[in-house]
Amino acid sequence: MTRSARSGAIWATSLVIAGEICMDIGAAIAVLVFPQVGPLGMVMLRLVFSALVLLVLTRPRVRGHGRSDWLSVLGYGTVLATMNGLFYLALDRLPLGVTVTIEVLGPLVLSIVASRRASAWLWALIALAGVVCLGGGGWDRLDPVGVLFALGAAASWAFYILSAARVGRRFPKLDGLALAMTVGAVLSLPFGIAAAGASLLRPEVLGLGAAVALLSSTIPYALELIALRRIPASAFAILMSMSPATAALAGLVLLGQELTLLELAGIALVIAAGIGAVRTGVAEAETSGRGSGPPTTATGALTVPGVILADPTGPLAILNPPLTGPIQTQPPSGGPEEPFAEPLA
Repeated sequence: MTRSARSGAIWATSLVIAGEICMDIGAAIAVLVFPQVGPLGMVMLRLVFSALVLLVLTRPRVRGHGRSDWLSVLGYGTVLATMNGLFYLALDRLPLGVTVTIEVLGPLVLSIVASRRASAWLWALIALAGVVCLGGGGWDRLDPVGVLFALGAAASWAFYILSAARVGRRFPKLDGLALAMTVGAVLSLPFGIAAAGASLLRPEVLGLGAAVALLSSTIPYALELIALRRIPASAFAILMSMSPATAALAGLVLLGQELTLLELAGIALVIAAGIGAVRTGVAEAETSGRGSGPPTTATGALTVPGVILADPTGPLAILNPPLTGPIQTQPPSGGPEEPFAEPLA
């Protein structure tokens, strides 16, 4: 790797970490606002402000799409609202690090089930051991309702990835995400208004809601998209797999949420399982793509020649999955491979 490529990779890694920090700060602010608006009120504020920002930035085209396209957007937005709602309901009852760790199990299990390699089940066992450790030697220490909410968010996250991939194939750039975010915002309105009530008329509450939307969605998504121009998506996915650790640190520093040694060990095991699953998936993609021609990609996909393809309309804008969208290999277009070059036009 050349010096410029190495510095670009370090810079991109810093951007991903900064995005993680922003997202965790946003989650911590959301927890602090719960007494005023409740978890569902916070979900509504985040989705509404995120939708407004995306609509202004993307100005999605609404004409020229068929019935199946709009059904895909409706399903995407519904899953989006459900996932965020369950996540914040869990966050109201569980520490931030524990909530994120349980939620990460959704895409982790999805990647393991989709894998055709027997070694993938090793990561499943490691993840299971991590979940057992999260109980700190006894699950009675954790709020059982909160755990159920977190597991529901994990399942929703898995469905979210599948929905994101489907919409990404039907809509250009970030149009599908902007439209789905709008659907999610509309669906959250009655629950958010009922939960928050007159608090929504307070300027400081609206300001905090906008801050959560920017910190948890807009800023991290922009930083991650820039980072994906500098590093392979496989390296990016591994960095994303470490989100439970940053969430646990944010919970400790910003919210005073201390974790036991067993819980910290559980988080470490889930992170290890996520990294292992990513590496297994990349190796599997490289094996299946060897000797084949260039794959057909969704409109707006990020292309890293000789490395992998990742759909940027995955859940980067919402939370942090270990991997986003379908992963495929693409043979180099010729000449020396430079995976850290600018892959986007």
